Amino acid sequence: MAGEGGLASRLYRGEAGLDIVGRRKLWFALAGVLVLISILSFATLKFDLGIEFAGGNSFQVPASVGTLDQAELKVNEALAATAGDAHVVTAQQVGSTSGQYYELRTTQLSSEQATEVREEIAREFGIGADQISGNQVSEAWGQQVTSRALLGLVIFVLVVAVYLIIRFEWRMAVAAIVSLFMNLILTAGIYSLVGFEVTPSTIIGFLTILGFALYDVVVVFDKVQENVRGITANNNQTYGEAANLALNQSLMRSLNTSVVALLPVGGLLFIGAGLLGAGTLKDLGLVLFVGMAVAFLTSILLATPLLVWLKNQEPRIAAHNKRVLSRRGAIARGEITPKGAPRPAEGDADAIDPQAALAGAAPKAGARPAGKRSNAARGGRSGGGNRPGGSRRR
Repeated sequence: MAGEGGLASRLYRGEAGLDIVGRRKLWFALAGVLVLISILSFATLKFDLGIEFAGGNSFQVPASVGTLDQAELKVNEALAATAGDAHVVTAQQVGSTSGQYYELRTTQLSSEQATEVREEIAREFGIGADQISGNQVSEAWGQQVTSRALLGLVIFVLVVAVYLIIRFEWRMAVAAIVSLFMNLILTAGIYSLVGFEVTPSTIIGFLTILGFALYDVVVVFDKVQENVRGITANNNQTYGEAANLALNQSLMRSLNTSVVALLPVGGLLFIGAGLLGAGTLKDLGLVLFVGMAVAFLTSILLATPLLVWLKNQEPRIAAHNKRVLSRRGAIARGEITPKGAPRPAEGDADAIDPQAALAGAAPKAGARPAGKRSNAARGGRSGGGNRPGGSRRR
């Protein structure tokens, strides 16, 4: 079939041969640039903090007074007339069981100013003051939410580190946690660049993507651990090649999982917040969409290449990699013949093709490290059995 040789089919079989680990310097450099951009965004653009974090007031006005732009204009006029420098920070249309209304959030006002602004807004719209509701939010509440979220993040990272060390090893734990923080930094950087308001939903979104980012990394690391088990017992693959093979074999699974997770979140962001105007969904939708997409990329392009770099510093793995490369060099020079290659005739020293021998020694994508086969796998029989056609003892 024509589709059997396509990229998707080869990805499913782990035969695409994408050299992801071999280009790890490129991924590390790219990650460094993105982190730098994110930090510059934090320092210059900063975050647009909602009233839950910066403190402020909110006023709910019936949608029957006119359009959202008209409502924002009149509220700003009322603020200018009564509270001086106060202004509307955000305005959005919100639905409820009692009908549609506009929620306008302003900079922080005193209790007296809030009462005067409410009465002025009622006069501007020609409605009763009882039809306008208002709330005051202290920034202390946002600080409490932030401190609890940071505490939850610290506890989560500690639990994850202990689990990964027990389940895998400490180098995998380090690579996974670095990937996790990279995910958070890049997601926060994009959020800062877009300029969406930081609300409690934003914090919930950040905590939600932690689990998804960890899931992607664990899926890949589980395959890496399977491929490198007993790798030092043979001289066919380096640690990086075995890990790269694991990436190829698990790439399609990670991609499918990410696409299935991103579809409903994309609907929440682009349809719910964009087309339908549900402004309360956009902050949560953006964090989840960006965080899940970045989690897929960091698990593939950062976590495993970083793990390979850490493992290559281990003396046992470094010695193994050196043996593998030395053996390939000897095969290329025709000094030794790889197992399974045709032997030259006696006295014919030029009969070995170094390129063919080297090709036979290098592992193919999808291949596993060669190991000893049992007698049954070689078609042999255990001792004591009678051979077909053999003589019997009488």
